[in-house]
Amino acid sequence: METRPLGDTGHDSSVLTFGAIALNFLEQDDANEMVEDVLDAGVNHFDVAPTYGDAEVKLAPKLAEHREEIFLGCKTQERTYYGAWGELHRSLDRLGVDKIDLYQFHAVTRYDELEAITGEYSPEMSQGDHDPGALQAFIEAKEEGLIDHVGLTSHGDPALIRTAIKEIPELETVMFPFNYTLAAKGAEAPEYDYASVLDLAEEKGLGTLCIKGFAKGPWPDDLDEDDRPYNTWYEPYDTEDELVECLRFALSHGMTSIPNAGDPDLVPAILEAAQAYEPMSDEERAALKARARDADSPVPAP
Repeated sequence: METRPLGDTGHDSSVLTFGAIALNFLEQDDANEMVEDVLDAGVNHFDVAPTYGDAEVKLAPKLAEHREEIFLGCKTQERTYYGAWGELHRSLDRLGVDKIDLYQFHAVTRYDELEAITGEYSPEMSQGDHDPGALQAFIEAKEEGLIDHVGLTSHGDPALIRTAIKEIPELETVMFPFNYTLAAKGAEAPEYDYASVLDLAEEKGLGTLCIKGFAKGPWPDDLDEDDRPYNTWYEPYDTEDELVECLRFALSHGMTSIPNAGDPDLVPAILEAAQAYEPMSDEERAALKARARDADSPVPAP
């Protein structure tokens, strides 16, 4: 599988990142088998989070066997100094490792979250209760060798993500939505302008990770959650041709890597698509955007 430099981190990531949330829906033996299949396909970048059910625990056995082969990304939705420290140690314990390669501020969607992360004064706190913020915990964890690199993930307002990139010089990667449905919205929809995030990230030397790359749209309002055919937050594309198109579109724009859709049933086809990746021409990209011009966005407007 092709690899690409993950920004200026010094690591070359496979063009497919294994979104280990898929392990949450499997029994341990099946989870072990999926990790082996993913590694055999050439994937070297794994992404997990404590909010992904028991995915950390189910990843741990094979992670112990293959630690040197896996660039391990993990996340926290804690925004405070002590909250981030506590969750980092819980993840280290659940994963059975002494270091996480890439630790990320997870799902940052509001400006007050960004202020809390960076330790800026919050009106809810008295001066005596001021918290230095999760960023300070990340910096100290990096100094102590508990994490190697710092990243941020967001499915929120592109303007917020651009602000975070500018205000947090410690960032080395950024994970954000990118697909042809969003790209089809064009410049007239700045709330979906994730292309501008990609441009700024590349300018700053950040690695770029593509979430919602396989998203078709929001689940229909009249479809009960129990009746959804996939364990995903959005309705995914699911045919072989569609999955290939989604992957090629994102990677052809220069994204470093694209995590698979979260349902384990979709992982094998996405692995095959990544192994067979070929760049998409400008004409092909334009045709996909034209096809999706009137489609509903899979990312809620901020």
